[in-house]
Amino acid sequence: MRGGRGMTASRPDPITSARMAGVRQKGTQIETVVAGVLREKGLRYRKNVKQLAGSPDFANRSRHWAIFVNGCFWHHHTGCRKATVPKTNTDFWTRKFRDNRRRDAQAIRSLRRSGYHVIVVWECKKGRIRSKLGKILEARRIDPR
Repeated sequence: MRGGRGMTASRPDPITSARMAGVRQKGTQIETVVAGVLREKGLRYRKNVKQLAGSPDFANRSRHWAIFVNGCFWHHHTGCRKATVPKTNTDFWTRKFRDNRRRDAQAIRSLRRSGYHVIVVWECKKGRIRSKLGKILEARRIDPR
């Protein structure tokens, strides 16, 4: 298992390793829904923009907006039932989630300082994202052109 600075973890069992290898990082169901909403609104975007802080899942650099689509487990969504901590390697996971949240916050601050409108979409909100995202985009006056 790969770890960040100073992280040590015991090697996961083969079943856990196979399960973790199967977790998608791109092209998730919620990303597909968000992409559909953006297309419906006529918004042009690039996916996984590595030139921007935090590599937003969707962004338009000329219009200065970015959307992060976060999984509740990996980004440890506050108050979400999916934001659990595994029972093994608890210290490792606790540090991992803390570092992920810190990195997310830094990326958002950096983008906002650069004048970007930043939206965070959580995986658990998948059922309501169509109505919510449209309202958020309109409220932030994100121009579709």
